[in-house]
Amino acid sequence: MSQHDDEEKIRKKAIFDSMSPRRQKHILKRGYDAWDPFELPKDPIDIRKDKTKRTTHMLIREFLQTRPSEGYSSEYGRGAFELCLGIINEDERFLGMFDFACWYKELLKKELQGNQK
Repeated sequence: MSQHDDEEKIRKKAIFDSMSPRRQKHILKRGYDAWDPFELPKDPIDIRKDKTKRTTHMLIREFLQTRPSEGYSSEYGRGAFELCLGIINEDERFLGMFDFACWYKELLKKELQGNQK
């Protein structure tokens, strides 16, 4: 065990001891050894960015600007925003919806082009 590990254990115990008994009980329930008070916080959803370096708000704004303002409802916008969040957060449910929508669009394109001949 290194000196760094010893110092971290001392700091961890000091943080734990300074907490309220209720919070200590919560940590003990989950396991003191598994608890990491030095873990970096996750990015807030508002500043998470996709592969194009856009936030969810930037993506939704750009998307909705491509739609006629009288052509969509608040439900439509809310659905687009939920899907956007789900895709950026790599939520399996939303990735499935996205993959299906892409597949279905291609299916329609093939089927409708085949019927026009």
